[in-house]
Amino acid sequence: MVILDDAALSAADRAARVWTAAEPGPINPGSLAHKAAFCRMLLDTHNPYKPSIVDWPVLDRDTRARLVALPIWNIAVQTEGKARMRVLSYAEMVDDPLLRRAVELDGFEEGRHKQVLSNLVEAYGIELAPEPEYPQPRDPQWAFMVTGFSECIDSFFAFGLFALAKRSGFFPSALVETFEPIMQEEGRHILFFANWVAWHKRNLPLWRRPVFMGKVLAVWVFLVWERIGLVRGYGGAVDDATGSAPQDNNFTLTGSKAVGAGDLSLADLFDVCLEENEKRLSGYDDRLLRPNFVPRLVRFARRFMRRPTAAASP
Repeated sequence: MVILDDAALSAADRAARVWTAAEPGPINPGSLAHKAAFCRMLLDTHNPYKPSIVDWPVLDRDTRARLVALPIWNIAVQTEGKARMRVLSYAEMVDDPLLRRAVELDGFEEGRHKQVLSNLVEAYGIELAPEPEYPQPRDPQWAFMVTGFSECIDSFFAFGLFALAKRSGFFPSALVETFEPIMQEEGRHILFFANWVAWHKRNLPLWRRPVFMGKVLAVWVFLVWERIGLVRGYGGAVDDATGSAPQDNNFTLTGSKAVGAGDLSLADLFDVCLEENEKRLSGYDDRLLRPNFVPRLVRFARRFMRRPTAAASP
C-alpha cells in the first residue's frame, strides 16, 4: 500500500483549494480565455489521492452506530454512480479537446467518490440495498445538466451539514479528514459547471439561446419536483435522465438533526451553509463565475427570518 507523507498530502490539499488563472485582466464569460480558465481550474486543482489507500479509522460502538444510522448511504452511493455515467456520457459529445479533458476528469472524480463511499460502507459493515444498473442516458446533455444543477443544490447544504458534523463531534476527526477532499471536490465541480453553463450559452447562436435557457428551466423544475417528493406521489414516475425510479433527495433539508445539531434553527442552518459555501469557493480565481442561484435564494429567504433570542432570565 502506498503511503503519502504529510508534506505531500498538505501540498495536494492546498493545490486543490487555491488557484488563479495565468491570464491577466478581465475574463469575459463565453470567451476563449473563460473556457481555458474554468477548464484549467478543474484540471490543475485535481487532488491525486487514491481511495485504495484510505486507512479507515477504528470507531467505537456508539460512533459506528450513529454512522450506520444515517439515512444517506444508499442514495449517496447511487447518486455518485449515476453522476459518473451522466458526466462521462456527455464528455463523449464534446469536440473541444480541453473541455473534453475537463469533463472526463469531472466524471472520473465522481466515480472516485463512489469508490470511497463503497469502501466506507464495506469497512463499517453498512448494509445497502441492491445497487441498480446505471444505463447510458438518452440525452447526455440533459443528464449532465441534471447532475450539475443537482450538485449546486446538494453541495450548498452539504457544506453546511459537514461543518455542523465537525463542530458537534458527530464524525471523529480522522473520518472528517478522510472526507474533506471529497467535499472540496464538490466545490470545484459546481464552480466548473456554473462557468460551463455561462460559456456554453454565450457560444450558441442567438436563436438557440432561448432553447437552451428553456432546457435550464426544465431541469430546475424537474429537480424541485423531485425534491419536494411530488414524483413519488405518481407511483410509476421515473428519472428522465436514467429511466430509473427517483431517489429521496430531501436529506439535505433535514440533515442537521441527523448530524447532532437538532436544536439549530433554519435561519442558523442557512447562515452556516452560506458561510461554508463562501469558504469552499473563496480560494479560486474571483474572475470565475460562482454558482449563485441557491445562495441568492437562501439569502432572500433569510431576510424574513429572525434569529432565535436567548430565553429571558427568571
